[in-house]
Amino acid sequence: MLENKNIIKIVPLGGLGEIGKNITAVEYADEIIVIDCGVSFPDEEMYGVDLVIPDVTYLLNNRKKVKGIFLTHGHEDHIGALPYILKQLNVPLYGTRLTLGLVELKLKEHNILSDCKLNVIEPGDIIENKYINVEFIRNSHSIAGSCALALHTPIGVIVHTGDFKIDYTPIDGKMMDLERLSRLGSEGVLLLLADSTNVERPGYTISERVIGETFDRVFARASGRVIVATFASNIHRMQQIVDASIKYGRKVAFSGRSMENVSKVAMDLGYLHIPEGYSIGIDEIHKYANENITVITTGSQGEPMSALARMSTSTHKILKVEPGDLVIISASPIPGNEKFISRVINELFKKGAEVVYDAFDEVHVSGHARQEELKLIHTLVKPKFFMPVHGEYRHLRHHAALAQKLGMPVSNIAISETGKVVELSAEEIRLSGRVPSGAVMVDGLGVGDVGHIVLRDRKHLAEDGILTVVVTIEKESQSVIAGPDIITRGFVYVKESEKLINETRDIVRVELDKCLDSGITEWMVIKSSIKNAVGKFLYERTKRRPLILPIIMEI
Repeated sequence: MLENKNIIKIVPLGGLGEIGKNITAVEYADEIIVIDCGVSFPDEEMYGVDLVIPDVTYLLNNRKKVKGIFLTHGHEDHIGALPYILKQLNVPLYGTRLTLGLVELKLKEHNILSDCKLNVIEPGDIIENKYINVEFIRNSHSIAGSCALALHTPIGVIVHTGDFKIDYTPIDGKMMDLERLSRLGSEGVLLLLADSTNVERPGYTISERVIGETFDRVFARASGRVIVATFASNIHRMQQIVDASIKYGRKVAFSGRSMENVSKVAMDLGYLHIPEGYSIGIDEIHKYANENITVITTGSQGEPMSALARMSTSTHKILKVEPGDLVIISASPIPGNEKFISRVINELFKKGAEVVYDAFDEVHVSGHARQEELKLIHTLVKPKFFMPVHGEYRHLRHHAALAQKLGMPVSNIAISETGKVVELSAEEIRLSGRVPSGAVMVDGLGVGDVGHIVLRDRKHLAEDGILTVVVTIEKESQSVIAGPDIITRGFVYVKESEKLINETRDIVRVELDKCLDSGITEWMVIKSSIKNAVGKFLYERTKRRPLILPIIMEI
């Protein structure tokens, strides 16, 4: 057993066994620091759900211990849950200027900015707490202002890489601080937590600067408008699009709410540089010739309501794609979005545009480290113990295997999962118990009011539809005075299935008569009888199970 006074608990509340929803608590004695607080996006089974946020019951139960949330960077899967969590747990936030600039946008939308404590840090800063001092270390990723963290604790140093890749030629010239990581490694690192997203890919992730060369080549041949779809958070990618536009005499307009908001924040904070006179509003593009226009837009994942998708279907209020336009989709599909993107690409081709995308040309690079970069980090940091983070279970296993190949003993590696606590001492690492964890679904203004039962019903409705039976019963005589009426949605088209509906109505009458003749007056019993009889009949006739909703009105 590990002695309580000399152990640190690593409590992953999200981001393990999944992509996204990254949040990790590190606890020593009466102190907890939280790393990131992200969302994930709903899968196809989560009908109507907008976002998925982590369950932070453990933090709420220990709220007096929580000293702050320390943000590695400004991507949605690391900051997206903050507006929801801060309403329950208002603690200080720490992050770089761009990271907190993006957080501010979210907090303003939720009208809670004035209540929150935002602390801007620079790489190299150390935030001191009673036990766990947090050092920010510059790293490279697909968004500016990204950092790794070194946690200086009473029993040793813990390094958390955040999302990273090793880019020797970054757009802003600020390379990952490998020197600091190496120095920490020489002094002794107890535990490394490292990004596992790209661990299955051999070699190195190519530099973001390569994309600039592709843009230069593609822009050179463009004769009409250039429309580039990319992630709104990828400021470096935006800068390269702007640079290519200026080189070829094009004005730049931003389309899509998130793109407009993020570009404004990035310009205000000095992360995005557009010379005066080159930035125009989307409603001004008609003043210029097509060959003098670049549009940077949202929709790189083919989202149905995004600006690019609306352009492709001619429903955008300002922009209509036309022959001669060159559309660049500068992103690779997030798993599950392939169909959306394919649909948008097909529509763009139908409109006569030329479309350049990842499978066709080198217009996107990942922001995550591949195997050789991960090996370099392991070799520089030289940790005693290792815990892979940020990835599905297979990614964590592959990363553990990579650490073993570099000489890490199996007993020194902990493969955990969301909610499973890892206990760490100077001599041992082990899995130890669970805490409440999981997914809280956000649907519109509702947070957590959509659960598995609601999702099951939505799935049922989506697949088989609904059939409503309406009956009016006179209270005194217990006789049917109206109905039964049958109403269906998403099950069968009534006019074409009159016979089936009439037969269903007969089944309901038989069940009603049976119940009323037997003296059964409990509505729930009558409803259950109707539901069972109709359900059995419809399955025999159609092999479908619509949601059956009996409604009994008593007058």
